[in-house]
Amino acid sequence: MSANQTVDPEKIAELIVRCKLTLSVSEFHGSLVGYICAGGRFPRHDVLAAIELEPDPAPSADEQAMLSRLRHQTEEWLADPDLTFSPWLPDDESPTAERAEGLTDWVQGFLGGLGLGGSVEANKGMSDDAKEVLQDMAGIATTDFEFDADEDVNDESLTELEEFVRAGAMLLHAELSRAPRTANDTLH
Repeated sequence: MSANQTVDPEKIAELIVRCKLTLSVSEFHGSLVGYICAGGRFPRHDVLAAIELEPDPAPSADEQAMLSRLRHQTEEWLADPDLTFSPWLPDDESPTAERAEGLTDWVQGFLGGLGLGGSVEANKGMSDDAKEVLQDMAGIATTDFEFDADEDVNDESLTELEEFVRAGAMLLHAELSRAPRTANDTLH
């Protein structure tokens, strides 16, 4: 893979299995995005250590390079004014239950990553909109979805939630990743 090549979620899925990590691709991506949105710093440029994952066995050098590319790719997409960022979720052709589970996984990962990457001090100046997004995401993370008999209604509802999560992540990134940090901020 070249340094500029987009990282494929399937390659991350293979890494998750090989390194015996206990999370889905959606949750992994959500964790990384949350950590980046909170302005988290990567110790030793180690993506897995930053989001507190303990692989066994450790990723190979090529896998570490892929994770680094994913980190940089994600940072660029979150900051892109053309709004190219998109959460890694099951595609629209996946069964409704799988899509809902992927969305819940992503949001749970995002909230966890946000907590790992941020600090209370940095979050004090959050706008009311950002606070509301966080509250709504917390609700999504704990939702036990009930599905309508009409699959079109389910599809429309999930698509709206996915877009809300995408826009919410970009809003939180815009606010929190650039928040000034004090010298005594605790970084995980």
